[in-house]
Amino acid sequence: MVLGGTIGTGLFIGSGAAIAKAGPAGALLGFAFVGCLVYSVMQSFAEMGTHMPVTGAFTAYATRFVDPSLGFAMGWMYWFSWACTFALELTAVGIIIHFWKDNVSDAMLITVFLVAITAANLLPVKFYGEFEFWFSSVKVITVIGFLIFAICIDAGAGQHGYLGFKTWSNPGSFAPYDIVKDNDALAKFAGFWAVMIKAGFSYQGTELVGVAAGETENPRKNVPAAIRKTFYRILFFFVFTVFFIGLLVPYDNPKLLSGSEDASASPFVIAAQLAGVPVIPHIINAVLMFVVLSAANSNVYSGSRILVGLVNDRAAPKFLAKTWRNGVPYAAVLFTAAFGLLAYINLAQTGSTVFEWLLNISAVAGFITWASINLCHIQFMRALAAQGISRDSLPYKAWGQPFNAWFGLGFNVLIIFTQGFEAFIPWNTVNFFTAYVSLILFIVLYIVHKLVTKSKFVDPKVADIVSGSLATDDTVWPEKVPTTLWGKMWAWIC
Repeated sequence: MVLGGTIGTGLFIGSGAAIAKAGPAGALLGFAFVGCLVYSVMQSFAEMGTHMPVTGAFTAYATRFVDPSLGFAMGWMYWFSWACTFALELTAVGIIIHFWKDNVSDAMLITVFLVAITAANLLPVKFYGEFEFWFSSVKVITVIGFLIFAICIDAGAGQHGYLGFKTWSNPGSFAPYDIVKDNDALAKFAGFWAVMIKAGFSYQGTELVGVAAGETENPRKNVPAAIRKTFYRILFFFVFTVFFIGLLVPYDNPKLLSGSEDASASPFVIAAQLAGVPVIPHIINAVLMFVVLSAANSNVYSGSRILVGLVNDRAAPKFLAKTWRNGVPYAAVLFTAAFGLLAYINLAQTGSTVFEWLLNISAVAGFITWASINLCHIQFMRALAAQGISRDSLPYKAWGQPFNAWFGLGFNVLIIFTQGFEAFIPWNTVNFFTAYVSLILFIVLYIVHKLVTKSKFVDPKVADIVSGSLATDDTVWPEKVPTTLWGKMWAWIC
């Protein structure tokens, strides 16, 4: 799941729009920087997830370490984003199949794949893991194949001969974003910032390993091993891919901003066409089918497990936690999958407007979740220090903490509040609400829960860091925080 689960349309299609907005160097820097944010989030989660691998982990950590209202708002926001994304993926299936055959009913395709994905998620969880393994394998192999292909083409195997860094000099390494006028430096920075936002959308889903931690065999060993691979996945599958796309496709290529969601808009395909290789578009379109099916499969799985976590935190109706003998929460699966019916909205003439709002909700919800995970880890460290427990005694000790968590929290919050900057240049009320409706919804959920339940922020001294852990007293808490001056200072910093 960590290696291939997040390789999706954001990389296969969205990376092209990123290069068009910021140029090859701007896109590369944007993806690399957001990759650092993702790594900080995964490091924050690793320490909590290996100690306490519970189903629907995000809401449980927020409720136990920060504030029950944060757990409620984050949980429902995260669930709603995946439920909406499921409907979006069902719609994308029709677009992909129309690349080969136009006279196929969208309604029929939506119905067939809605039933198939729902049925797959009602099977024992090992089948979900098997499906995701093979779907992810196809995506990983495709990216590796493209990297090899790109090296060969850049070295001179294509019809244009040796390319090297020609696209970095003509049309250039940085592209000025056209919404900023009369200031070239500011225009290039705006393009870079817009790419950071797009890169964040591409990386979203990395945290799904946290949702699956409660159902992972030997999570103390396997979850840290999976999270350690995050760095290599970010480097090889995202940063390297964007780098080589920037070498093969100039940022002013008109196909990069065609707006299409099938293989014709993929920078992989455009690079192959420029090199004179005609068969690639059909291969990429077939891979996109696996990408969408993998995403839809993960949408229902993660959404249903978040619901179970909300029930455990008394933030959702109890019937949603009902399970079959095989442990599958069938009520939560069916409830989440039912939102796939929203895909039929896109069949109407005004459906695209509704879907633009749903898409924005699901995208920004990912940044909210990342920021919340960083905050939960900061509070988790404070709870350990307040209760006299050393982080050295945990099954996994995250690197560079607490500074890494503060780094991720600060920039994730900054992106959340600035991701809609285009609505201000010039001011556009509709674009403003489209960009910030998810943040508004999150704040409303938090305030309403706070007013109704009158919940209080969790005191680190009484935070529950034991329930749900896998360790015993003699294996988890063998040593206390030192009582020396340096020990007290470090506890205060944490």
